[in-house]
Amino acid sequence: MIALNASSSDSGSSAHSESSSPTSPVIVARELRYPFILVTSLFALWGFANDVTNPMVKSFQQIFQLQAWQGNLVQFAFYGGYATMAIPAALVIRKVSFKAGIVIGLILAVTGALLFIPASISQEYWLFLGCFYVITFGLAFLETSANPYILSMGDIRTATRRLNLAQAFNPVGSLTGMFVAAVLVLPHLEVNKFRESHIQAHPEYKSQGLSPGEIGANVSAAMERFSGEQPDAYADLKTHDLGVIRIPYIAFAFVSLAILAAFLVSKMPHTGHTEDPIHLSETLLNLATFKYIGGVLAQGLYVGAQIMCWTNIIEYGMSVVGIDAPTAQWYNIGGMVLFLLSRFVWTYVLGYVRPGKLLANLAIGGLVFSLGTVFLPAQIGILSLICVSSCMAAMFPTIYGIALDGLSVDDAKLGSAGLIFAIVGGALMPPLQGYAIDVGTNFWGDPTTAVRASFLLPAASFIFVAVYGFVVARTGPRVSA
Repeated sequence: MIALNASSSDSGSSAHSESSSPTSPVIVARELRYPFILVTSLFALWGFANDVTNPMVKSFQQIFQLQAWQGNLVQFAFYGGYATMAIPAALVIRKVSFKAGIVIGLILAVTGALLFIPASISQEYWLFLGCFYVITFGLAFLETSANPYILSMGDIRTATRRLNLAQAFNPVGSLTGMFVAAVLVLPHLEVNKFRESHIQAHPEYKSQGLSPGEIGANVSAAMERFSGEQPDAYADLKTHDLGVIRIPYIAFAFVSLAILAAFLVSKMPHTGHTEDPIHLSETLLNLATFKYIGGVLAQGLYVGAQIMCWTNIIEYGMSVVGIDAPTAQWYNIGGMVLFLLSRFVWTYVLGYVRPGKLLANLAIGGLVFSLGTVFLPAQIGILSLICVSSCMAAMFPTIYGIALDGLSVDDAKLGSAGLIFAIVGGALMPPLQGYAIDVGTNFWGDPTTAVRASFLLPAASFIFVAVYGFVVARTGPRVSA
């Protein structure tokens, strides 16, 4: 685990985590429970932001009449913010503290969320992309601060388990975001009502045996005609729908302000932070190992696979299964429930199994279920896509813990930035999947086949994650129970 040494806290109390016995260290010591809970709340916060955004990809695509790759630019902007700010955030945190990094992150996240108000008024797609970009400037500060902060709050032998425990509350926020999208956003979008009314008005689509993807293409063509023939009505539709979309982000801003206030008035432990000068060349040399570099690549591919699966489950439901967006979002929620439950299960299993071995086997499971999404019948295929979530549940914190294993405090801080930078996989791979859907549609003439085939991309990502897990399993330490 990371060689993080506790020092004095802001309140003057010891931040050192004492083990209950030399052979049975506690995950979180009693004196650190409140700070642990407060920092863990951030995991739920960025989980909400991540997963209320995923269904917006298809919504923006429909509202602004975009191609699949253009709609996926939402994820490019969202996760591109992580890539832009991760390393600068780490450098700032080295100069200040984990708490200061969290405060900066919350201020930036609130700013980006509140920018949804002018963006929805202007009705310019690129402004929404800018909002997502700024929000994730803040989230990059939060993740770069919170992950190593959690690792430092206790015995080094339980660091990976502690991070998995904190990360287990990330899907709580994710589920909340998905529920908000399913109940308060998607059913109230006029663009979704337009789709359903158009399909009901054309029963010949089904009698002609059109695939769900072909029906969707006809709906898109009808929307394009509607926008040209009735521009005022189309403008009203956009005004209404963009006003609905901004609601969860305004709520996110107010919740973030409340958490910001809690951090400002709380005295946090000063674990794992030093103000020593940066020895960049020495740090880079220490990071030049397969465990770390391979971990960064594995993290990037994993995050890309995760975002592709969660973003395009709505596309899969609509184009392959033939259901509407609100219904498809409930499948997404089912996947997140499985993700949440599995996170606790895998956290327990980590007490008995090498992290690398667990990671490798979960990646193999993700590969199998991804292939099931491609090749199995539609209804079974979407269930297979849901099952991918169980396999992904422990990947992020496990890769994180493995990659930083054995590093000093200073090396771990820059190393943490590299692993947060790896979230750029979530920026690059969803537009690539969208492009694959567009190209495949032109090639096969049917979006249904193209959407299926696009899930070969996450399948390929899991192959490398499995290889990385097997390699590090042979040399990595076993986590104590």
